[in-house]
Amino acid sequence: MVGIIIASHGQFAEGIKQSGSMIFGEQEDVQTVTFMPNEGPDDLKAHLEEAVKNLSSSDQVLFLVDLWGGSPFNQSNNLFEEHKDDWAIVTGLNLPMLIEAYSARMSMDSAQEIATAIIGAGREGVKVKPETLDKAPKAETSSNATANAGAPGKMQYVLARIDTRLLHGQVATAWTKSTQPTRIIVVSDDVARDELRKSLIQQAAPVGVKAHVVPVEQMIKLAQDDKHFGGQKVMLLFETPQDVLRAVEGGVPLKEVNVGSMAHSTGKVQPNKVLAFDQDDIDTFAKLEKDGISFDVRKVPNDSKDNMDAILKKAQEEIDKTK
Repeated sequence: MVGIIIASHGQFAEGIKQSGSMIFGEQEDVQTVTFMPNEGPDDLKAHLEEAVKNLSSSDQVLFLVDLWGGSPFNQSNNLFEEHKDDWAIVTGLNLPMLIEAYSARMSMDSAQEIATAIIGAGREGVKVKPETLDKAPKAETSSNATANAGAPGKMQYVLARIDTRLLHGQVATAWTKSTQPTRIIVVSDDVARDELRKSLIQQAAPVGVKAHVVPVEQMIKLAQDDKHFGGQKVMLLFETPQDVLRAVEGGVPLKEVNVGSMAHSTGKVQPNKVLAFDQDDIDTFAKLEKDGISFDVRKVPNDSKDNMDAILKKAQEEIDKTK
């Protein structure tokens, strides 16, 4: 795996790493280096050298740095000069760029290949409200860009997924590439009320795909009158089966739901590594099945499908034992 070193003036590196973990989950082989006001170039160089040593391998290293020409860049560049055929440095780090780097290294083994892949995400992440303030010419950033404009017709639901983590690496890479959505809609009352989570999710969308966060009732209205998303290929992300049931009973026309992850919490049983249930969850899946919904149980597209009936049966048995 390509090692990543995040380097910055002050605590920015640690803060953006934490933000990335909120969206993408904890990451291996990611080190942070902070350059503090009471430190000099030699201190910074020592921190960077230590960060490289703490990676599982120094064969492929990507430096993500805050500012071109600043001390973190200059000292990173000194190390880079001895490994210029394999290592890479990208400056102007922002959260979309970091998320894209995490996504890219799931399928790329070269630091320089990842560096090339994430530049567009960093630039695409720079936006302004009102949009009229942005006078720069707009460039197409992906093959999906023209489709995002909207067109007459009904929404096409390319994936509906239950995933406690919502929009994270497996979704932003594997599922997005597999289903090719033009819009990702997170359907959650809780997230819609949380401005920080909403903002982070919107920024985490892959380049060329727009992300939205809406309450369940708003999704029902959109499904009934989808002129705003007419002709769009839509991926729906839900935190819970209960939200899916509300959406389906309200008229969102789903036929199949991908079940990716359901986090464990107090009172739940966990019949496999990624799915945890309480009695309400089991009863909710039974209602969904009665409504004609089928279940596709797998984390990523390349996984083989698990048997939902068998998983629910095992969960029910474990719950019954606790009574």
